[in-house]
Amino acid sequence: MVRLWIVLGVAAAVFYIYSVADCALFDRSRVRGLPKPLWLLIIILFPIIGGILWFLVGRGRRARAESARRVSAPDDDPEFLGKLRIDHDQEERIKRLEKELAELDDNGPDDQTGRRDG
Repeated sequence: MVRLWIVLGVAAAVFYIYSVADCALFDRSRVRGLPKPLWLLIIILFPIIGGILWFLVGRGRRARAESARRVSAPDDDPEFLGKLRIDHDQEERIKRLEKELAELDDNGPDDQTGRRDG
């Protein structure tokens, strides 16, 4: 029986520390119900019940827009595909500019002094 009380005591202490740390480090904009300092006070004053309330009520979930934004593969991500399109357009532009420079070099002076033989 003593072992059971020791195990429960250790589990309660771990839960208490985890609850305090989680509340202290949690994003302030996602906290629900009460202000974050008040949640910390509740967790500290009522260790087990405060921690349970924090996880059930105070700890907000991620917005649905963030979870809906997740995609399974890069080719399903519109931002990734847009970047590919931009990269492709930039490569085409670079090739075109290099071609124009090569044409200008071909039409340039024939010797090192800058004079054209005609």
